[in-house]
Amino acid sequence: MPVSTSFGNTTEGTEAQLYTLTNGHGLKATITNYGGTITSLMVPDKSGQLGDIVLGFDKVGGYQSPKFLKSGPYFGALIGRYGNRIKGGKFTLDGQTYSLPQNNGQNTLHGGKEGFDKVLWEAKPGSSADGQTLTLTYLSKDGEEGFPGNLQVTVVYTLTDNDELKIDYSATTDKATPVNLTNHSYFNLALGQSKDVLAHQVMIPADRYTVVNDQLIPTGELRPVKGTPFDFTTPHAIGERIAQVPGGYDHNWVLNNPSGMHQAASVYEPTTGRTLEVTTTEPGVQFYTGNFLDGTLTGKNNVTYGKNAGFCLETQHFPDSPNQSAFPSTTLKPGDTLQSTTIFKFGVRK
Repeated sequence: MPVSTSFGNTTEGTEAQLYTLTNGHGLKATITNYGGTITSLMVPDKSGQLGDIVLGFDKVGGYQSPKFLKSGPYFGALIGRYGNRIKGGKFTLDGQTYSLPQNNGQNTLHGGKEGFDKVLWEAKPGSSADGQTLTLTYLSKDGEEGFPGNLQVTVVYTLTDNDELKIDYSATTDKATPVNLTNHSYFNLALGQSKDVLAHQVMIPADRYTVVNDQLIPTGELRPVKGTPFDFTTPHAIGERIAQVPGGYDHNWVLNNPSGMHQAASVYEPTTGRTLEVTTTEPGVQFYTGNFLDGTLTGKNNVTYGKNAGFCLETQHFPDSPNQSAFPSTTLKPGDTLQSTTIFKFGVRK
């Protein structure tokens, strides 16, 4: 069974808990019920040395500090009710227009001002045939952050003996509502050895990506990646062409063959030999390269997080889908159950 310890008190005075999941090979995933946040992932390198590969803090206070809230990187958190951006903080559903908090310029980002990343989830440690589990539940009430419907959300983290961190999302609602759930972990497979992730080699099996305007809102165009710095159909170092992308990578890739469990990305870090394979049931992945990190945040082990200190692979439906009828629908209706799975598999290349 996962081990539970105190993660410190929230600013509201409630104690947050930290749960450590361990598998048969010594891999460890620590997750707090505050925001359902992955705070640490200990995985071996090519010499068998365990090392932490995600950005984060040692105590809940780090995730509630004014500096953190101002810069809003969402380290490791569960994101909802709607991951990514909704244009103008508005959408229309069944003839009714809903207004959301505008917390990203004029737009709504990651569920609004008080998204799923800032709530205490109900947590239940356990185990399954696959490994140790942490089941998190949260009721997002009708009208929360402007969204319709009472949304009951369950997220199960499983650390398997295949060296995978599996995330199963499910949700039901009593009113039609847009839902887009993801996890916002920042990975650096050489954390502690490299200040940035520019040498990581990334492959994303996507022939197209969603073009965005200067506010990172999709224009509706799905553009071929061929011949552009967005082509990761073969592996490329993150830093190889990043200068050709104003601001860095922060885009949604349209995954090829998006039925059942399919590949979203694979990553290789040459110095440690660590690899990361991402598979998902989701149609897209937001590849983000920590462009807004600026050295103002200091995390675990006194490491300062500067630009490109980590990268995110947020499996998801596309940004602004509630306003883009040509995109795969994110509307969840009463009587239906949203089910989504993403697996992060860790390994080494010797």
